[in-house]
Amino acid sequence: MKSFSLWCDFVENSFLDTEFVSLINSGKINGATSNPAIFKQAILGSYRDKLAKFQGLKPKEIYESLAILDIQKAADKLALNFAQNNDGFVSLEIDPRLYNNTSQSLGEAKRLFTSIAKPNVMMKIPATKQGYEVMSELMSLGINVNATLIFSLSQAKECFDALNSGLKAFRSKNSSTLKSGNLREPQGVISVFVSRFDRLLNSRVVAKNEIGILNASLCYNFIYSQNEPSIRTLFASTGVKGDDLPKDYYIKKLLFDKCINTAPLDALNAFKGGCVNLALNSDKNSSLEEAKFKTPLSSNEICAKLKANLNDDELEKACEFLLDDGLKQFCVAFEDILNAV
Repeated sequence: MKSFSLWCDFVENSFLDTEFVSLINSGKINGATSNPAIFKQAILGSYRDKLAKFQGLKPKEIYESLAILDIQKAADKLALNFAQNNDGFVSLEIDPRLYNNTSQSLGEAKRLFTSIAKPNVMMKIPATKQGYEVMSELMSLGINVNATLIFSLSQAKECFDALNSGLKAFRSKNSSTLKSGNLREPQGVISVFVSRFDRLLNSRVVAKNEIGILNASLCYNFIYSQNEPSIRTLFASTGVKGDDLPKDYYIKKLLFDKCINTAPLDALNAFKGGCVNLALNSDKNSSLEEAKFKTPLSSNEICAKLKANLNDDELEKACEFLLDDGLKQFCVAFEDILNAV
């Protein structure tokens, strides 16, 4: 497993045949993520001419047909990375409207994973009370999981416990096959959202553009300390809005060991390193500043900095608001897709 992974937070059919392949071949990225907002952009734009061939299908069936084709293509493009144990994952989120329904979420995740039929696919599950149960069950079945919409340390802990419980169950059921080397363990990532904190809180804190990084680092410290290589931190929401920061700001600030950063195209293009460069140039003599690992602050130092800007109640309320808002945004994007097709 690479010490650092950089994934592309964008999936679109024609892009997958061109720039996506270049990013993989150059060693810039070794994985990809998607979400309803990304598919909304594609389906309302470049996919308009593809919709006619799906006449007669229900809107959700049309969406799933298009999404599955893209995820399958991305998985194929990343197949060599996966075969070399260099990540190579791509994730697809289940219907975000099911976030509070355990049985329906689990059924949809299993159905989509079976339909895609690619071993390097992750099913993306929101980090809600119901979602934790789904994550655990999927891992126990050997299905890779991307736990998404994590904003708080308590969510990160719940996600780790759920993923780890499922992983242990999988190991117990498949111990002999795992020992023979004929079976891979499922992988779990805990997607901690970063920049949304700063956009929400910059107007009321002294440490502008730092709260998201501090909060994400706190979650990372906990996950890293568990020493479970099959469950890693993924830094999400790492795009920069506006021109006040470099586009790769949140990549550079979160170059930590054994983590993943999924970033939009403008951030990837601005960043001078990559998953390969970082792995090769992580020593102190590296000529690439972007390719040096950073050491996060200790959890005590992070908590002190956070408390200097926000009290515990303010931080908790921010986490709750961002989770609720994130769920709503993905649900709205999904509804927009269904209304458009």
